Amino acid sequence: MVNGKETGQDTDSLVVFDVEGILIPKNRYILFEISRKLGFLDFIRIIVLGLLYETGLLPLESALSRIFVMLKGLKVEEVLELHKRIPFMPGTEEVFRTLKEKGYKTALISSGLPTPVVEDLAATLKADYAYGLELEIKDGKLTGAIGGDVLRSGGKAVVLQNILEKQGLTVKDCVMVADDRNNLSMFPLCRLRIGYNPDFVLTAKSDFVTRGELTEVLPPITEEKPPVSNYKKLRNRGLREAIHMGSFLLIFPIHFLGNTIVASLILALTVLYIISEIARVRGINIPIFSSITWRAAKKTELYEFATAPIHFAVGIAISLLIFPVPIGYVAITILTLSDGCAHIFGMKYGKTRIPFNKGKNLEGTLSGFLFGFLGAMIFVDPIKALLATAAGMLVEAIPNPINDNLTIPLASGLALALIS
Repeated sequence: MVNGKETGQDTDSLVVFDVEGILIPKNRYILFEISRKLGFLDFIRIIVLGLLYETGLLPLESALSRIFVMLKGLKVEEVLELHKRIPFMPGTEEVFRTLKEKGYKTALISSGLPTPVVEDLAATLKADYAYGLELEIKDGKLTGAIGGDVLRSGGKAVVLQNILEKQGLTVKDCVMVADDRNNLSMFPLCRLRIGYNPDFVLTAKSDFVTRGELTEVLPPITEEKPPVSNYKKLRNRGLREAIHMGSFLLIFPIHFLGNTIVASLILALTVLYIISEIARVRGINIPIFSSITWRAAKKTELYEFATAPIHFAVGIAISLLIFPVPIGYVAITILTLSDGCAHIFGMKYGKTRIPFNKGKNLEGTLSGFLFGFLGAMIFVDPIKALLATAAGMLVEAIPNPINDNLTIPLASGLALALIS
């Protein structure tokens, strides 16, 4: 679908947005809204298919085809109306309002949402173009078949090329905002590639990376001053980082209760947290768990399933279960102190982007290394502390498909185990 209505001032620039993970919470439509129409087993199947795609074991087209087969027989109106439950990501409407005022053309291109859904989102945001996947409908019901250019390998690039030709634009006139590797085919058609909460591939290949509110994509596009100071962002994340770094104190109950008992308690709490998050996303708040999430999560996490605490808890639990004392203590220390300090100091003082990971900065990484090294020396000698911290901060700086709350303690512990 093409929305040909001209809006705003004349301009020679187009800003293209992926939709899920950028404008609306990632996987929210399929995983939490469409699953309302399915049973629990189908919900689990959707999760498995999503994981297979994320790990590269299943092509996107195959994963989506299998998911939409589960919807065969559902009324099309029901499926299309489900997206109205989903809020926009923080800052979305401000971004589109600003771009419109400055005369930019905007396009929404999604390979995971049906075209009518993308069209409705585009109408609300006053975007100029909207493309999504096509649903096969018979007698007002879904047949389970899907299609469209956006679904095929490289199809998004075909769609974008058509838009550029229609507008009489070239590569130097196009900006892309995306979050995962499914959008890579469009990168050669854009002069500026912005990774918004990107996966490890886009983290390495984007020209600019941000993990805050969507308004943070405006400065590199418009070349104007950032709307939010680092101090304000740091203040908003105070509780989150306090929990992260304060988890270093777990070492004391571990010393008295033992690794296995504490790890079991952490895993039990993680299961309860997962249940509370599924409930929260569905609009049901569970005392204590939900309230902590609302206070500690980033704004961008509040409308989706927040996975960061799970990775963090599992990283600590695994370290306790596989590493002996004092290696496990060092692994936890580097995870909590190094990673936490890297975030805090990087946000406050960070200016030098790491070339191979534009989502990180040199100042944050060096600060994390220093505090992790000092903490590790409580348990081991300086040489071992140095090597363990170096291993942890190295994997923290390198983009990879595994969450760094898992890789940091594992890398630190393994490095220390090899030299002990």
